[in-house]
Amino acid sequence: MSATLTLLHLSDTHFGSESPAVADALLRLSEQQQPTMAILSGDITQRARRAEFAAAARFLQGLAKPVLALPGNHDIPLFNLPVRLLSPYGPYRRALRQPLTPTFASDALLVIGVNTTRWFRHKDGEVSPEQIEQVGEQLKQAQPSQLRVVVTHQPVHVTSPRDQHNLLHGHQEAVRAWSAAGADLILGGHIHLPYVRNLREHDTTLPRDTWCVQAGTAVSTRVRFEAPNSVNLIRYQSQNRSGQVERWDYDGTRNAFALHETTRLMLAPA
Repeated sequence: MSATLTLLHLSDTHFGSESPAVADALLRLSEQQQPTMAILSGDITQRARRAEFAAAARFLQGLAKPVLALPGNHDIPLFNLPVRLLSPYGPYRRALRQPLTPTFASDALLVIGVNTTRWFRHKDGEVSPEQIEQVGEQLKQAQPSQLRVVVTHQPVHVTSPRDQHNLLHGHQEAVRAWSAAGADLILGGHIHLPYVRNLREHDTTLPRDTWCVQAGTAVSTRVRFEAPNSVNLIRYQSQNRSGQVERWDYDGTRNAFALHETTRLMLAPA
């Protein structure tokens, strides 16, 4: 049976530094587009404070259901050292009720979330050999019709030398293993810069086309000069395994998100 999916990919909402107008516009976009699910790739809050998590939880209630979210480095308390040391994910779990390694599966979709944060790291993320192997085994169990999506917070590929230090530690081993296991897309955020790249064009040893899909900051005022607030809509047809990534940017003059560009995805055969 064929299926058509639309995934809303957003990242780095940074509640505590959000723009209410942009947040409302994003909820309207979700209502208009009716995505199959929403995927939030980390940095949900600015400083992991209770009020920030509460605001984030209210916002997520208005998005498409289900929502798959994973923590970013900002979602671990930075200044509350006792909590950071003894229960770094306690506030996240209590407010959002999301597992640290969320997964979602349907006939046409497999999404695997990877917790790349570490309590002892301030900004950097890492993926362990055990995590790489576990995700690879999950990917190998995918059905032929499924779009296979892995979600990390820190990027596995960057487009500018100045972002090299933001790369996920262990990204090379992870990309090679997950590509070999069947990954189609690796979603991320962290650097507030949206782009789509075929990783096989940058590493010709990869056995199949695997795409890096990065989202900008969805609703925070902490935008980079290269890009405004933005999100991705990923569309997929299981019958012929075809897809595209649409980048939607916030347009302040219209107080709405508008389609900025579309990237066609060349997906490897199942």
